[in-house]
Amino acid sequence: MTQRRMAVVLSGCGVYDGTEIHEAVLTLLAIEEAGATWHCFAPDVDQMHVIDHSRSAVAGGESRNVLVESARIARGDIHDLAGYDPADYDALVFPGGFGAAKNLSDFAVNGPAGTVNPDVAAAVAATQSAGKPLGFICITPASVGAMTLGSRGVTLTIGTDAGTAEAVEACGATHIDCPVEEAVIDRKHKVVSTPAYMLGPGVADVRKGIKELVDEIISLCE
Repeated sequence: MTQRRMAVVLSGCGVYDGTEIHEAVLTLLAIEEAGATWHCFAPDVDQMHVIDHSRSAVAGGESRNVLVESARIARGDIHDLAGYDPADYDALVFPGGFGAAKNLSDFAVNGPAGTVNPDVAAAVAATQSAGKPLGFICITPASVGAMTLGSRGVTLTIGTDAGTAEAVEACGATHIDCPVEEAVIDRKHKVVSTPAYMLGPGVADVRKGIKELVDEIISLCE
């Protein structure tokens, strides 16, 4: 059987201003456990802002780069998302964290009326056009998935939060409630999503849903 190659898009390092680190690591672990390989990408842009995670407050006067911060999770092995080519990979996956709604798009500020980073939008469109699966975790079904694929009628989940579900549907997508340990599969569009820390409550719970998402993506590659 062909060993699958997965591209994983990060949005920084830290739940409140970048990628949710647990979700990122669990995604990479699930990919390896499924017998596939991964490579990380991130857009080369400045973060919306920097959060002091010890105080959950904005750190005034600080500026950080999304690609540079994401390299912390990828152990330095990361590429600029502008160079992503779906021909080199079998699927594209987006872990969550507030960075996905602040740095990959401006969903955190403007909701479904906002815009997606051009490199993120291009990567999603190119992957979809190539007929390859996409995975969206936590907030990314809303902040990336619905904002880029909603007009195509894609089906997604962010869990059970009514307000965020409404935002997903405002983009034209269909939202389905889903528990943390499961994933929603849109076979027509080859899109898989799972709530992760939109529901929590802990690492073990989040792991189940992310593993389900990765396994379903692998099956869609067949």
